[in-house]
Amino acid sequence: MRTQVDLGAIAPVVHGYHSNPFEVLGPHEIEDNGRRALAVRAYLPESQQVWLVDQQHGMSQPMRRIHPAGLFEAICSPEVYNRQAGRTYQFCSVNQSGEQTTMHDPYSFPALLTDYDLHLLGEGHHWESYLRLGAHCREIHGIPGVNFAVWAPNAESIGVIGDFNGWDRRKHAMRKHVPSGIWELFIPELKLGAQYKFSVKLPGGAVVEKCDPYAFAAEVPPRTANIVADLEAYQWNDQQWLSERPARNALTAPMSIYEVHLGSWQRNNDGGCPWLNYRDLAHRLVAYCEKMGYTHIELMPVSEHPFTGSWGYQTVGYFAVTSRYGSPEDFQYFVDHCHQHNIGVLIDWVPAHFPKDSHGLDYFDGTALYEHADPKQGEHPDWGTKIFNYGRNEVRNFLISNALFWLDKYHIDGLRVDAVASMLYLDYSREEGEWIPNQFGGRENLEAISFLKEFNEQVHLQYPGVLTVAEESTAWGGVSRPTYLGGLGFSMKWNMGWMNDTLRYMRHESIHRGYHHDELTFSLIYAFTENFVLPFSHDEVVHGKGSMLDQMPGDLWQRFANLRLLYAYQWTHPGKKLTFMGAEIAQWNEWNYEADLQWDLLQWESHQGIQRLVADLNHLYRREPALHQDFEHTGFEWVDCHNHNDSVLVFLRRGANPADFVLVACNFTPVVRTNYRIGVPNGGFYAEIFNSDSQHYAGSNVGNFPGLLAEESESHGRPYSVLMTLPPLSVVVFKPQQ
Repeated sequence: MRTQVDLGAIAPVVHGYHSNPFEVLGPHEIEDNGRRALAVRAYLPESQQVWLVDQQHGMSQPMRRIHPAGLFEAICSPEVYNRQAGRTYQFCSVNQSGEQTTMHDPYSFPALLTDYDLHLLGEGHHWESYLRLGAHCREIHGIPGVNFAVWAPNAESIGVIGDFNGWDRRKHAMRKHVPSGIWELFIPELKLGAQYKFSVKLPGGAVVEKCDPYAFAAEVPPRTANIVADLEAYQWNDQQWLSERPARNALTAPMSIYEVHLGSWQRNNDGGCPWLNYRDLAHRLVAYCEKMGYTHIELMPVSEHPFTGSWGYQTVGYFAVTSRYGSPEDFQYFVDHCHQHNIGVLIDWVPAHFPKDSHGLDYFDGTALYEHADPKQGEHPDWGTKIFNYGRNEVRNFLISNALFWLDKYHIDGLRVDAVASMLYLDYSREEGEWIPNQFGGRENLEAISFLKEFNEQVHLQYPGVLTVAEESTAWGGVSRPTYLGGLGFSMKWNMGWMNDTLRYMRHESIHRGYHHDELTFSLIYAFTENFVLPFSHDEVVHGKGSMLDQMPGDLWQRFANLRLLYAYQWTHPGKKLTFMGAEIAQWNEWNYEADLQWDLLQWESHQGIQRLVADLNHLYRREPALHQDFEHTGFEWVDCHNHNDSVLVFLRRGANPADFVLVACNFTPVVRTNYRIGVPNGGFYAEIFNSDSQHYAGSNVGNFPGLLAEESESHGRPYSVLMTLPPLSVVVFKPQQ
């Protein structure tokens, strides 16, 4: 039939591999018999008849089939379409069953990505890229719909597929912006809740279905389709928390973190869905944390992940909160409820690696797009995952904007960055010849270092008061120091050295501890080189290590006493506190992500005692500035660190006001030590404000209540001293009274 369509362009359109179907489809100005006219073309493969409808002028015109596969065309007046005036047309189609459908033409709408957007995305500084890429509800000229955009520069073509088009990649082929490599299409009248993916034609012809890297929601695994979601509908009620957050999250403020895996803290055991909803969890967790005195909750990754057994650390949907526990709005409610009850929310964030699942980021457009092409740089030897290419602008932009996304749309108070050590070193877990040195011949990953610095700068610049915390297990210097001083810029760093040394010491039978005294004292040599968090995290109660209680030596009584001693030592040592769920009730079983905690153990006094101890430690820690002003060396002072024969440590903790201090004495043996003389700075009465051996905690109730009177008798280089009783396997804390 007579048409002005380039015949060579028809096959790519009808087979769905045209890189810019707008060149063929939609409205096109033409010359028709010397007059200006409009050629409107549509590819509707399931339609038998199609009419072009201009409702404004009350016109309906049949369209000609110019290709048997379903390519239709109508030559009409230019008045049918006027982009500037917002005037457009519709198609009325009839399929083989006689069903009639009216629709707007996706190819009559302009691109929403501006040249400035494309420029910022290309240079890697579009910090709100999540507002442009992905699937976004839009309204153009009064017509609602969803705009899709995805970065895939080496794909030959991409189609949006979903439950709205029969998963047929030919029906909604996207246009490619050159040279940015971003594909885009607005689908009018598409609604929230639509399921979708991208059908990507790779170089060479293979076609794969990929999830949207910027999707806000997805189906419950193992299903993998994305879901069009709106994150703007929820009405937040945490304005007061946000305004006060910089003070609440200050480095001098108390911070006791409860690490939680949402799928196994508590579960439904009624035979239905095993997981609780975010809203149910919000009410239960907040009430529990208020009772226990925790200041913050840290969630193991809540971004969408295909394998539940990865605990979230192998992420596919970086912008999608996992649907296992509810919708994005449900999670917004969770965070909001925490804030309204003065509890901060941190989440684990995983920019170190991503899994190889075929629907994810792996070889997204048929090339190494998000990852390094060379397996010596792009394959993680420990986890069988891919490593991000931090030297690529678009990849850095993806990750940094993802971090900012959680702070923006979910009001998250902090990001704990997983596996930082694996990012910093090119030879991490690699043997000689298995890694590629940097440009200077060194082992430092310069691109990753630059990325981490930029990430921290942007988070702290754009969201003052938000915390960034590094899980970094080496002696890399300046992790929690500002970038302008040469540091990486994190707010805080997990003290993995303290954790390993302390647990190794506590596993020794008490009779042997005198030979390992330096495992306790060593941490104070470097305690103030970083802003440290003291973590007993989920990593310490998995993979055959046993629970915290199970790792304690001795008979049953000594195990509980050792655990009380360990926690009291943690809470009185400089550094913010983190404990994994279940530790606070002395769970016997190693953590199992497929079962809830052993809450039934709380019927026993010994387990109740541990729970009461942790709650009282939290309240003591929050009440005493001397215990939570952690990051200045003036806040700690040894009284006696040399008594390895008795396995006793004694130290002072001071607040910003040096006169505000507490005295801490730790006895790491099951021997009661009476008339134990300890030097103190001042005379007067020292009240015993905490004793881990109290009967209240199921201890033996040995102690010094109500306190001790200091004598003018020199000891430990101090003019005054007290004679105290050290309970077995215990920590006692004293505070001078006016």
